[in-house]
Amino acid sequence: MSPAPVIAFFPEASFGAALNCVGIAQELRRKGAVPVFICHAGFTGVFAEYGFKEYHLPTAATEVQAAEYWQSFLRNHLDDFNLSPLEKLPRYVAPTWEAIVDTAIDAEAGLTTLLARIRPNVIVLDNVIMFPAIASTGVPWVRVISCAETELPDANVPPYLSGLAADDPERAAFEAAALQTCAAPHARYNHFRTARGLPPLPQGQFLEPSPNLNLLLAPSAIRHDRTAQLPKDRFVFLEGCVRDEAHFDVPSLPRNEGPLIYLSFGSLGAIDTGLISRMIAAFSDLPARFFVNVGDHLEAYAAVPDNVYLGSWFPQPSIVAQAALFIHHGGNNSYCEALYHGIPSLVMPYCWDGHDNARRAVQTGTGEHMHRADWRDEDLCRTVMNLVQDRGLRERLEPISRTMKADPGTARAADAILNIAAHALPVEPAKA
Repeated sequence: MSPAPVIAFFPEASFGAALNCVGIAQELRRKGAVPVFICHAGFTGVFAEYGFKEYHLPTAATEVQAAEYWQSFLRNHLDDFNLSPLEKLPRYVAPTWEAIVDTAIDAEAGLTTLLARIRPNVIVLDNVIMFPAIASTGVPWVRVISCAETELPDANVPPYLSGLAADDPERAAFEAAALQTCAAPHARYNHFRTARGLPPLPQGQFLEPSPNLNLLLAPSAIRHDRTAQLPKDRFVFLEGCVRDEAHFDVPSLPRNEGPLIYLSFGSLGAIDTGLISRMIAAFSDLPARFFVNVGDHLEAYAAVPDNVYLGSWFPQPSIVAQAALFIHHGGNNSYCEALYHGIPSLVMPYCWDGHDNARRAVQTGTGEHMHRADWRDEDLCRTVMNLVQDRGLRERLEPISRTMKADPGTARAADAILNIAAHALPVEPAKA
């Protein structure tokens, strides 16, 4: 018998990408493969919790230093999250790309060493930037697009990170500004790529499509009708990608009546304790129970209303399945989990593809969009209760949920990856 294929996952240092990859890895394990994870600093133990072997990426910074760097980076940009997507480009997007390029350069030596040690049959990359060490192995690699579909451009698809409609008259101006914004980090990244033996990428592009397999998480209900169809032999759309998770037993609250509403702005949004404090205060008189993910910031909340429960972590697929509404930041993982369980979304985006998913929720009638901070208490509460009570919305979401559950993205992704492991020809390694 042939040995079980080893599949090395390398997600970016965000919980959305990490937990999406966990779902695919769970299915690969059921099918007899050996999934392993390469961990960025600060993610030690995340994958081991699900029973997967971890390989820790050595970097110049310690895990504590890396965590402190990103915490400081995000805090310094909290005010920028209130800006429009166009205004964010120079204030937030440009320095974020600079930091992402720094991460790729810093990871290169350690990643090269780890991949030589692991010797995987396939490498699965869920990121927004290419690491030359992956191409240098000669091992087939898979790109996972776990952000919005807008990451792959098309005339019928809105510009990435814009929050615009595809036919918005401001499209050309946004695209020009986006290219100008990322010109400096892009030039620096291309210099790094060419020094490592990879060809430069076109203006504005930091990650090329895989020649082997590209997995897109956009469910059919929210996909765009592209002018140029992506080749089906290399681009596989998934009906989301929802992991198996432990059941969440909903605890009783001092005021324990009304529908369950779940609020999570992800690891990024949890830093904004001031905003979340303001939201839970607004919710205090509503006839509903609110479960709020506050990450590592529980100590920041002194007064908590009787109808609110704060937690540092929730098994999100389980609590979303029990909710009447999911209030989130528009991360693709969160949006897909809401769709998978037929739950309305109230999207209050901070940055990145959250704006694109907020726009798509409105366009497809699967949720509503509100500015993350520019609201009055009464407007927020009215929107929340309208969504909870909208029977027509739930009826539209039910067939979407059935479709996604009948064709789980995790299973389709695992089958496609195993096909690559069994049949893909070796890739010519890059020459540094």
